[in-house]
Amino acid sequence: MENSTTISQDVTQVLNLTVMPLNPLEEQVITIFLTILICGVGIAGNIMVVLVVLRTKHMVTPTNCYLVSLAIADLIVLLAAGLPNISDVVAFWIYGYTGCLCITYLQYLGINVSSCSITAFTIERYIAICHSIKAQFICTVSRAKRIIAGVWVFTSLYCIMWFFLVDIHETVYANGVVVTCGYRVSRSLYMPIYFLDFTLFYVIPLIVATVLYGLIARILFMSPLPSHLNDRAGGGSVHQGHSNNTKANKGAVSARKQITKMLAVVVILFALLWMPYRTLVVVNSLVDPPYNNTWFLLFCRMCIYTNSAINPIIYNLMSQKFRVAFKKLCKCNWQQKEKAAEYNMPMYYGMIKDSSHESNEPMTEQEDVSGQTIKRFNVTDDDTSTFSIS
Repeated sequence: MENSTTISQDVTQVLNLTVMPLNPLEEQVITIFLTILICGVGIAGNIMVVLVVLRTKHMVTPTNCYLVSLAIADLIVLLAAGLPNISDVVAFWIYGYTGCLCITYLQYLGINVSSCSITAFTIERYIAICHSIKAQFICTVSRAKRIIAGVWVFTSLYCIMWFFLVDIHETVYANGVVVTCGYRVSRSLYMPIYFLDFTLFYVIPLIVATVLYGLIARILFMSPLPSHLNDRAGGGSVHQGHSNNTKANKGAVSARKQITKMLAVVVILFALLWMPYRTLVVVNSLVDPPYNNTWFLLFCRMCIYTNSAINPIIYNLMSQKFRVAFKKLCKCNWQQKEKAAEYNMPMYYGMIKDSSHESNEPMTEQEDVSGQTIKRFNVTDDDTSTFSIS
């Protein structure tokens, strides 16, 4: 617990004898409804992405490792930015000085890791498609894990500066006190820091993605299949083995196109959904007074939350492997619940005792009131093995 004297020194108090401003009821209702809807879907979806990749062996690929990193970062954004917005729109800031520091830090950590993860899987896709021979040695799961660890360490250290840039402010009104979590420094001093953040985690990733996906498109969508794939294709003298190999190669090319399209959609949505907020900050750095329309600010926030919530939906729509894995995860969870319920209920099978059909199952015998024998089979742990996820 922090000392109250220390907290009072960190709080900036402003005296304002006017009446405390309250957010309009319609703004509160819309904000709460949209935030709960978007964050609920996003939290559930991103948790499913993490689970299906970590619990399914064939899903552990370099690209999916980056998608797990992206999902965890999006979870942090939804939990640190989305959910606190619900209480903030109703009752101002309620998390105190420590909450102001930690929540702000986590918001920027999640945002920056998301951007870095998108850049990482874009580069991985470029190497895998445009330099397929080198990719066998470069694009490995172990290397992807090391890169992800480096991304998280770098962004964690980079975001430490936010512990020194934010503070809580108390404004005393005639009918109460309003506490807000805001920037410690003035707007003019904050702008260089923001533009550094804007350049490193928005402009540069989009430039890299535009260039690399252009090169990928030229190789994957505009170039014909390699000559050995079309060699004697469709001819009467083609051997069955060669024909099967050609079909397999065409299937591999089709799969690469599909995953590349999916990742390109993720990048495009990242650019579009972050554009309103990024544009607003650039405009406000050039005009005075800044543009702070309540509904446009709400729109910007919802776009940010949507960006962190929509990726699992994209995977489900555009990737058959993810779609099957999601269904399997939901089905197994449901079956495990049913199996647990059955396990907790005693299972009785009524039958006339017949010595000619003895079972090797362990059992106990109880006499029924009708004179028949009831055999009670013990349910072992092996009965649930069919529902485990590899």
